[in-house]
Amino acid sequence: MERNSFDRIHPLTVAGAAQVGLRPQEAVGALLPVELRHANHTASTNVFDFTRDAAAKPYNRSRMPSASQVDKIAERVERLLLRYEELQRTNALLAEQVEVLTHERDSLKSRLAAARSRVDALLERLPEVKKAA
Repeated sequence: MERNSFDRIHPLTVAGAAQVGLRPQEAVGALLPVELRHANHTASTNVFDFTRDAAAKPYNRSRMPSASQVDKIAERVERLLLRYEELQRTNALLAEQVEVLTHERDSLKSRLAAARSRVDALLERLPEVKKAA
């Protein structure tokens, strides 16, 4: 059996061997396509995996906001919450007005239909006018 150049470095797991179509005894010298140990070295807690660069650059470089910034943010959040409550109340009032106007519209439509039927009945009762030819 001919093996590729990756076979000499690291063996595949049994699942990895199955993915490339090798039997477990053939996969002893096969390699995963990515060397994961080096790609994810900063996630390890081993002392040997940390470099000076990684330790010198913390993931959270920005300073915490000062107390005055926190107060400003808190004030802004409170104002936004008050505005949100006002908008909710306004929305409820507008929804109520829409409901009232919808009811009024439907009432006017039914009154219009009744008036039209009365006008049609009156028109039918009128005598026909004969035109002189």
